[in-house]
Amino acid sequence: LAFGSDGYLYIGVGDGGSGNDPPNNAQNKEVLLGKILRLDVDARVGGLEYGIPISNPFIGAIAGRDEIFAYGMRNPWRFSFDRETNVQWVADVGQGAREEVDTPIVAGGNYGWRVFEGFNCTNNDPSLCNPANYLFPIFDYGHTGSRCSITGGYVYRGLQGSVPAGTYVYGDYCSGEILTWNGSSETIQMDTAMNISSFGEDELGELYVVNLGGSISRI
Repeated sequence: LAFGSDGYLYIGVGDGGSGNDPPNNAQNKEVLLGKILRLDVDARVGGLEYGIPISNPFIGAIAGRDEIFAYGMRNPWRFSFDRETNVQWVADVGQGAREEVDTPIVAGGNYGWRVFEGFNCTNNDPSLCNPANYLFPIFDYGHTGSRCSITGGYVYRGLQGSVPAGTYVYGDYCSGEILTWNGSSETIQMDTAMNISSFGEDELGELYVVNLGGSISRI
């Protein structure tokens, strides 16, 4: 969960856990699974403990749950907002082949799962593999070496120059690698023994990496 610059709360929700999403939750706009949700926590609607932003794409009579902001996600494992541009970056964990990073996240956008995994058609629904109907990652990567599960991080905006400003920093839970994306290519910054479960950002924009084994380290 994270608040955007618009003051609304964004929530990343996985597709429900079964391999290849058998119920097709991620593509079903009538369920909240496999989505990015957006809520107004300063309001109340009906019996709900939150309000619905009027700019949500499926609000009111439009087909789909009012809470949904974007859909077609498998397991958005950590997302963040660039503190300079306010653009949302979502790392979406793949099924068995590809890990992806999606940005920007646009209202009503369909990011492909379970029809696509990264840039690849899954053949779960072969007749639906029309690229024109989906928004694709800014980049993806395969399960080479020991990689298997992306952990999303942050666009670096700190002052100590850990990496160049505007670089996206992320990791892989299984390989322990801390990686960066500069807009055109991926670089391994450090190969660790950690199970990287999350990243964090402090008030000055410096970044931290969380090891499921019990440590927090500053980059």
